[in-house]
Amino acid sequence: MTLPTLRDASLIQKGRYAILQFERDDVMNALTGTALIDDICDAINWANANTEISCLILTGAGRAFSAGGNVKEMRDKQGMFAGSASEISDAYRRGIQRISKAVFNAEVVTIAAVNGAAIGAGFDLCCMCDLRIGSENTLFGETFINLGLIPGDGGGWFLQRLVGYQRAAELTFTGRLVKADEALSLGLLLEKVSSDLLLARAEAMATDIASKPPITLRHTKRLLKQAQRQELNDFLDVCADVQAQCHGTDDHALAIDAFFSKTPATYTGR
Repeated sequence: MTLPTLRDASLIQKGRYAILQFERDDVMNALTGTALIDDICDAINWANANTEISCLILTGAGRAFSAGGNVKEMRDKQGMFAGSASEISDAYRRGIQRISKAVFNAEVVTIAAVNGAAIGAGFDLCCMCDLRIGSENTLFGETFINLGLIPGDGGGWFLQRLVGYQRAAELTFTGRLVKADEALSLGLLLEKVSSDLLLARAEAMATDIASKPPITLRHTKRLLKQAQRQELNDFLDVCADVQAQCHGTDDHALAIDAFFSKTPATYTGR
């Protein structure tokens, strides 16, 4: 499947996973005032539609993962921060909130390789991903309150699902910065590795995940999301139906053969 044309990011496919790298180091990969909103959404839509992709790594080029919103544009009331309250509200819905919906609805596994600062909406983007790997350069901050703002991208919804209400409240009310070691202890990071190994570790994880049966992997992610909002009895009914589908796949048969033969399986996605 042809790669989408991106303006401020690069997208590279490597086997069954892909790497989306933000390429606006000049503005610390700010999500507003650049084409990164469109690029992120286009890359995820491409991955969802491409059955050959099971995992998408998100990372930043240069100093930052993403500085979030462009504060200079906020000061000057430019771009999505221009106009009346109604116009700004509409700009949020048609702008930064598209990322929240796109990442939440990603059918592939998303891994944030957090190469540097992830601030405001940049931090929230990390929280939207399934997995986060950082380095000594990783720095998180739910800093909206420091600018007299709320997490307008829905960050409060994602953050408390990661760390619980009390810790999410503390981070959001104070707007303080969190370094990598604390982020690891809070569960914001799954792993911390040295910066020179960060992308390699993310790729190794993506390779491992993408080696699993692709249909089942997408079903599994979908079910994990559904489990967050369904009652147990309803969820079990869905699981029974999906499991029945999985039993009928070629990949299930291949996995069973591999189990008994003690040899790796190459899955067909059928």
